[in-house]
Amino acid sequence: MKKLVIFDLDGTLLNTIADLAVATNQALEKLKYPTHPTQAYLRFVGNGINKLFERALPEAARTPENVLRVRSLFVPYYNEHGTDLTRPYDGIPAVLKQLQERGVKLAVASNKYQAATQELVKHFFPEIFFAAVLGQREGLPTKPDPLFVREILTQTGVTPADTLYVGDSDVDMQTARNAGVEACAVLWGFRTEAELRAYSPAHVVRQPEEILNLFPRFSL
Repeated sequence: MKKLVIFDLDGTLLNTIADLAVATNQALEKLKYPTHPTQAYLRFVGNGINKLFERALPEAARTPENVLRVRSLFVPYYNEHGTDLTRPYDGIPAVLKQLQERGVKLAVASNKYQAATQELVKHFFPEIFFAAVLGQREGLPTKPDPLFVREILTQTGVTPADTLYVGDSDVDMQTARNAGVEACAVLWGFRTEAELRAYSPAHVVRQPEEILNLFPRFSL
């Protein structure tokens, strides 16, 4: 049985898409660019907020300078309003609690910037102990680079063979593959089943409770 589960955040633990859409749209509107419906953001997210802004901008306006302009308006707004519409997926808090009670170590690896990653985890899962909570940090690569997973393994002292990576996107499946850890794809997030199965994850689950089937209650 695995000793550590590393969870992606957006689309895996939390449904954050509405708050991400509102925060990005208010920045685009202030800069006189077209906004997008919430559903469009399902295709924009996954590679960090700078890539999100690049995708949200009109093609002719996708310059590094404009990405930073959007970011300068997005971050303060999101820091204040990032929990307005965001909620854990049904069943996730109970699954985290059960894994913790079964002695499994828990961690988060997200391409969301570090401050927001930490704040959302603290806000929505105050009773859960996470051995590590890592988000995007300046000057460091984002997922699917395996850096996140390797840092968590170092901090927890767990081997790749004893680790399960749980995520909802192609980026997550690539991250697990690049880090040499077993992948579990979840189907309640931001990507399609076909996109996830293309990476041949070891496990595919439709409901959070199915994750518990991988961790027998009395195995530790």
